[in-house]
Amino acid sequence: MTTGKTALVLGATGGIGGAVARRLAARGWQVKALHRRAASQSSQGGIVWIQGDALRPEDVAAAAQGVRLIVHAVNPPGYRHWDTLVPHMLEASIAAATAERARILLPGTIYNYGPDAWPRPLTEASPQNPTTRKGAIRVAMERRLAASGLDVLVVRAGDYFGPDAGNSWFSQALVKPGVPVARITNPGRTGVGHQWAYLPDVAETMVRLLEHPALPHGFATFHMDGQWDADGMAMIGAIRRVLGRPELKVGRLPWWLFRLIVPVNAFAREVTEIAPLWRRPIRLDNARLVALLGAEPRTPLDEAVAAALRGLGCLPGPTGATREALS
Repeated sequence: MTTGKTALVLGATGGIGGAVARRLAARGWQVKALHRRAASQSSQGGIVWIQGDALRPEDVAAAAQGVRLIVHAVNPPGYRHWDTLVPHMLEASIAAATAERARILLPGTIYNYGPDAWPRPLTEASPQNPTTRKGAIRVAMERRLAASGLDVLVVRAGDYFGPDAGNSWFSQALVKPGVPVARITNPGRTGVGHQWAYLPDVAETMVRLLEHPALPHGFATFHMDGQWDADGMAMIGAIRRVLGRPELKVGRLPWWLFRLIVPVNAFAREVTEIAPLWRRPIRLDNARLVALLGAEPRTPLDEAVAAALRGLGCLPGPTGATREALS
């Protein structure tokens, strides 16, 4: 790799990692992606797959040689061992970025915030006092990055959805992947706003920030507004419109069932911890982002929902990834 636009993506088979990898490649970046089974990944899209494990610092360091950006979008599978594995993987990225003098891009979450910050729109300066274990880990990650002395970009957004967001509330609650939508399951409450983020928009925002000449050095955070669902029904309405089924029934997520199995199920424990995020209208303030970029990339909601449903196999037509390749 010989140009300055070189990147290593960790977590490129995930929703946000894959979206960022494809967007970087489409914008002329030379992109490498680390994977434990690199040979099983398609070589299409201009992404070079490198054999390795994000849990092995030596693998990350070898893959990062010559890059100017490391996208840290990797998470432990199945919510297991977050307290030990997350810091370990982050240290591997920091060490590699330090050796290469590379910037780190971290997708941020709203888990960082607690009830003391929720009543107001969340700015980059809002206090981060989470009440959940996952939130505490995310805060620790950002504090470690801030103390690293590296150039770091954190882009914070709401709940992801999109053509390739298999592990999301949209795909694991609202609809069921791979089958026509027979019913919508709503994790939230009617009248309570919720913040969504369409993955291609998030990836586009990240790349525009990375390429902006005025992007600050050091540790920098930007918030996205994404798709704000003011009353908790806009996303449901979009699904109904896209499917042409205004009568489609909506049921409530059985939070009580998750609470019941918490003692024997790690995933249920993580889900119940973040349940309060669905009970309050938590919104990110994107004023700083707009001040730098002029506008936030935003796909019309119905178009985004249609692409997400196609990508999940719930609606006939080309998937989102296919549409990106053809556009």
